[in-house]
Amino acid sequence: MFSRTLLGALALLAATGAASAETIRIAATPGPHAQILEAVKPVAAAKGLDIKILEFSDYVVPNQALDAGEIEANSFQNLPYLDNQKKDRGYRIEPVALTVNFPLGVYSKKWKSWDQLPNGATIAIQNDPTNGGRSLLLQDKGVIKLKEGVGFKPTPLDIVENPKKLKFIELEAAQTPRALDDVDAAAINTNYAVSAGLDPVKDPILRENAKGPYVNLIAVRAGDTNKPWVKTLVESYHSPEVKAFIAETFKGSVLPSW
Repeated sequence: MFSRTLLGALALLAATGAASAETIRIAATPGPHAQILEAVKPVAAAKGLDIKILEFSDYVVPNQALDAGEIEANSFQNLPYLDNQKKDRGYRIEPVALTVNFPLGVYSKKWKSWDQLPNGATIAIQNDPTNGGRSLLLQDKGVIKLKEGVGFKPTPLDIVENPKKLKFIELEAAQTPRALDDVDAAAINTNYAVSAGLDPVKDPILRENAKGPYVNLIAVRAGDTNKPWVKTLVESYHSPEVKAFIAETFKGSVLPSW
């Protein structure tokens, strides 16, 4: 039988261990971002960091919640999108680590290849400046030509050459998979493509080049960038275990960027 002294010591040790664990709330969009964070959780837990994952189905709320102090971090966006949000909304949010890249794809239920699209075809793209612009930057495939100097946020008004007279319809990013029944093709972010049951490697009829400025990141409030839990979170995300999980689970549709 344990002595009272030993039992007391064990209770104190348990209480000390519980107190030493730090909990953070991190937002992600459903699909790969949230799945990867689930793989990060046990790695972080072994380092004394308890991660609570909150899923948001759009690209607006995670930064609102972070700036308002309702969460400690988010993992869902790329730097052009974050920079645009900070400029438009005054958020004091900073990137602390790169995560993964999701090459954007153009999908179609009506056509098996891009070359089959008829003149005047309708293409759904995202309506936020950076993701919509990202779709238009598929000009590197020779689809369209944009004005010089438009940067990473072109709009359909910046198209100067459109040989196939394509018509672009702007929708919320989360709605683009649902538009596939009504348009000739849709540009869909990988996380939403996966959630819709699409294969981001095999199904696109056009695919973004893997290299570029659209690598995703972990963001925190500006005042938190040097806190110890941020270092632990980044180390856990950038671990060999998480890299192996990404390779095995997504088989090339999601690429580690560290």
